Amino acid sequence: MITVHYDKKPIYSIVFGRNFLDATTHLKELDVDKKRVCIVTDSTVASYYLKEVEELFSTIARKVTSFVFPAGEENKQLSTIENLYEHLINHQFDRKDLLVALGGGVVGDMTGYAAATYLRGISFIQMPTTLLSQVDSSIGGKTGVDFKSYKNMVGAFYQPSLVYMNLSTLKTLTKRQYIEGMGEIIKHSLIKDASYYSWLKDHKDEILELNLDVCEEMIERSCQIKRQVVENDPTEKGERGLLNFGHTLGHAIEKEKGFSLLHGECVALGCVSASWISYEKGLISKEDYEDIIKTFEAFKLPIKVEITDSNSVLEAVKHDKKMEAGIIKFILLKKLGKLILTEVLMIMS
Repeated sequence: MITVHYDKKPIYSIVFGRNFLDATTHLKELDVDKKRVCIVTDSTVASYYLKEVEELFSTIARKVTSFVFPAGEENKQLSTIENLYEHLINHQFDRKDLLVALGGGVVGDMTGYAAATYLRGISFIQMPTTLLSQVDSSIGGKTGVDFKSYKNMVGAFYQPSLVYMNLSTLKTLTKRQYIEGMGEIIKHSLIKDASYYSWLKDHKDEILELNLDVCEEMIERSCQIKRQVVENDPTEKGERGLLNFGHTLGHAIEKEKGFSLLHGECVALGCVSASWISYEKGLISKEDYEDIIKTFEAFKLPIKVEITDSNSVLEAVKHDKKMEAGIIKFILLKKLGKLILTEVLMIMS
């Protein structure tokens, strides 16, 4: 178990388990017996886990409802949030009630945003079911929705009351869905922990074979890295920007490819691109750059992509959330796993 602090005070726990039933003790500590609970999930995750999680909450909660929306990034929109608001209103949810995000990053981001804004804020918990959401989006309180074709342009910082990870859910992911999470995990090692980077390479086969004992250690180490960063900078005014390594170009590629590539795949592409720039600027050695490429390749992640319209990528970069007064802060490696440097690049209109 990992405890996340805000202003030096504990605010929520990250708990690792191998089934949903083991969450019961932690849920009771949140006084769930006094609350209405709405489980928010998408159509894909619902087919695997909704019934099981509904049964879990039905034994401890005052009332249980569920809200299921069609799976896919294209549904991460305000219109889906509006439908969720209506569901909560119709079931008379008040500020003392609870939302449960059961699913991957899209589900977690939207549930968190709905919790932050419904009645000016109600509690929610994260139950992430993908590797990517377990090591990234479920931790740190960043919530949001896409606005038209612009990723995560509407959102809020809003912390969950609990993050519970049933690691067995990784077994129902496709190989591609599982592997995309490694994009964020390798990024964590590159920006903060060179020994973790080496550990990942040493345990590649066990990770790819989904050895849950090894995966639990990996996920916990990545969560510890993210916990440390978000505790130091909960609203992304400084150090938390380091987590954006690979994301500036990654988000632009994601949009240019019409979201045909998974987010973690685009993060990998962005990390490779940023590493190349770091090498070209003399910040890292050629050997380090080539090793980074080999590592992403070893974990079956893409290292190059065909871009048909480079201008569309530039336009996407211009609309990146990290733009400030026409200037974008581009994160580069300065030393493997230790320091990264913020380069400020002017984007001409």
